[in-house]
Amino acid sequence: MLGLKTTLDEKTRSPGSVPALDRGLDILERLSTSSSGLTLSELSDQLELPKNSVFRITQTLLARGYLSRDPETLSFQLTGRLLRLAPPRWGAMSLPAVSRDSMTALRDEVRETVQIGVLNGLEGVIIDQVEGLEPLRIVVDLGLRFALHNNAPGKLFLAHMESEHRRGIISQIELTASTPRTLTTKTELHQECDRILTNGYATDHAEADEGIHCVAAPIFGANQTIVGAIWISGPAKRLPKSRFQELGVRVIATGHRISRLIGEML
Repeated sequence: MLGLKTTLDEKTRSPGSVPALDRGLDILERLSTSSSGLTLSELSDQLELPKNSVFRITQTLLARGYLSRDPETLSFQLTGRLLRLAPPRWGAMSLPAVSRDSMTALRDEVRETVQIGVLNGLEGVIIDQVEGLEPLRIVVDLGLRFALHNNAPGKLFLAHMESEHRRGIISQIELTASTPRTLTTKTELHQECDRILTNGYATDHAEADEGIHCVAAPIFGANQTIVGAIWISGPAKRLPKSRFQELGVRVIATGHRISRLIGEML
């Protein structure tokens, strides 16, 4: 839990453990639970580690590209580099590798950015994207984390959870309003999840960011278990609500195509 000591007492670590590596992993794990990042002092306090030790480790992780640092708040955050080490994988193929051709084909059809992401605890994480072909297009840093209540892929992950698990997750997340269209009550969110399951796709009507719309569909692995989401992102002017059903059909078909490829590898 946040605010509690999470590092292991040195006496309880395995005899062959490397203290610096243990501390580095403690830092990475703690940052994975913070959506807004943590400063050097916050990491030192929460992990009960010396500041000079945290400084040396974070500088190494920064230099290797595993962390970024906000120039204004000085908070550290994880980058997408870690995701490239261990994305969902089937044999020698990772989810981005399996999905890339299908993502590119969908991008060519709709000319908008196509992204894929996975569920990570109480958030989603973007692990790959194929940029749109328009001069003005949506592009993000890989590793960007997103909430589960105010965007198409996040709501999609919620919808495909077992009902009891979904209720537990919704009770834990803050239903904060990013725009006037964000769903901010549990009842609304559960009703939206039911609609997603009925339609087969999820939408974001500028619920996370003004002027940006998204349409998402699931990617399934074994036993029809959702392993990822694929979605189209673009300016609201080019992706109006009147196109959501048409785009939903396209993104569902692409998700099915990727799912079949995964099934062939299982």
